[in-house]
Parts: sequence; structure tokens; C-alpha cells
Amino acid sequence: MLKAKILFVGPCESGKTVLANFLTESSDITEYNPTQGVRFESCWPALMKDSHGVVIIFNADIPSHLKEIEMWHSCFVQQQLLQDSQCLLIAHHKPGSGGDKGNLSLAAPLNKLKLVHSNLEEEPEEIRMEFIKYLKSIVSSVSESRDREEMSIIT
Repeated sequence: MLKAKILFVGPCESGKTVLANFLTESSDITEYNPTQGVRFESCWPALMKDSHGVVIIFNADIPSHLKEIEMWHSCFVQQQLLQDSQCLLIAHHKPGSGGDKGNLSLAAPLNKLKLVHSNLEEEPEEIRMEFIKYLKSIVSSVSESRDREEMSIIT
């Protein structure tokens, strides 16, 4: 069985746990409970080890998140030497926020990443389909990498 390690990262209260639970069909969360285990930067190297992809989630309605995601990208994508194709940017819109999909002015290199808007109230299947496309590309990349590694051992 082929396994891929994909990290969900982003600012506090951006919707990481809600999206992860929705995409894995784990549970419905009705109230906000901060996910404590990974708030400490000292844990990040262990989390990043052997990761194949990174999903950066932010609340598009909080202006400071646009600046914060630059740091998340730097730490989890650039420092790990991941390709842009291994990163997915999700502008999550919380229930009742209106989900304005207006143009977000993202700084380079964020403006080169695939950006998906998420609104679980209005278009839940859209985010699921976008994530499945992203997941398929990651699995394909992992499979190709594994095949190259096996060929190098054989030859």
C-alpha cells in the first residue's frame, strides 16, 4: 500500500481541524476547540520529516492571516524544498462569513500556488473534489519517486 504524508498547517482558528475532519469524513465539530499538540515550533521538524505535501489553510476573512501564511510557506514548503505542486492553499470561509471569493492579493511565491476557496456551508463537495485532485497528484508523485528508487537499486 502506498502512503503519503500531507500536513495541514496555518494560523490559529483558520479551520484546519474542521477541514481535515470533513475531508476524512471523521466527525462534525460544532464548537471551536484549539488543537493544542502542534502549536509548538519545537515539534515542527518531526512533523515535517518525510512529508510529501503541505496544505496551508487560512481564514480569508482575517487580514493578518495573509501575512502569516508567508511564514507557514517558508517553514513548511521552502525549507523542506517541496515543489509548488506539492502545496495547496485553502482560503477557508467560516459559516456565516459570506465566503467572498474576491481576488486575494497574495505575495510571491504564494501567488504561484494553487488556491482553493472553501465554504463547507455552500459548496462542500467543491473542496472535497479539489482535495482529491491534489491528493491524486501527490500519490502519483510518491509512486514515481518510489519507482525511480527501486530502479536505482536494481541497476
